[in-house]
Amino acid sequence: MSEDRLEDFRDFIKQRGLKSTRQRDEIASWFFKLKGHLSADQVYREIKKKYPGIGFSTVYRTLKLLCEAGMVQERHFTGGEALYENVSTHHDHCICTSCGKIIEFENDQIEGLQEAVARQHGFELKNHKMELYGLCSDCREAGKS
Repeated sequence: MSEDRLEDFRDFIKQRGLKSTRQRDEIASWFFKLKGHLSADQVYREIKKKYPGIGFSTVYRTLKLLCEAGMVQERHFTGGEALYENVSTHHDHCICTSCGKIIEFENDQIEGLQEAVARQHGFELKNHKMELYGLCSDCREAGKS
């Protein structure tokens, strides 16, 4: 699966008139295996452990290309720095406003309701994102607000 995604990324790079490089391939391959949400700096620090010669600007530009290719999403939760996540199956997010924890979830009932609301208003639903903000169980137990 990861190899197919890498080949799709290489095709995208070629279509844009850019060169496929070993460093871009290494970054993309590493990112395709990632679960969760990381900032560009976090991605850089993790990739640098495995590939010490890669620079931050190469990581950042590759993340932007992956976003343009539709393979990675740049998300801005709580107005903070950009976080990047793999585009795989559709999912929504619960975000803790105290500690920043992000929990991904899928719910067929919610999806059905969103489609019904769109139809009621004459919309043809193409895409959506749902973000629920509140306190995670850890922060509630710790009495944080």
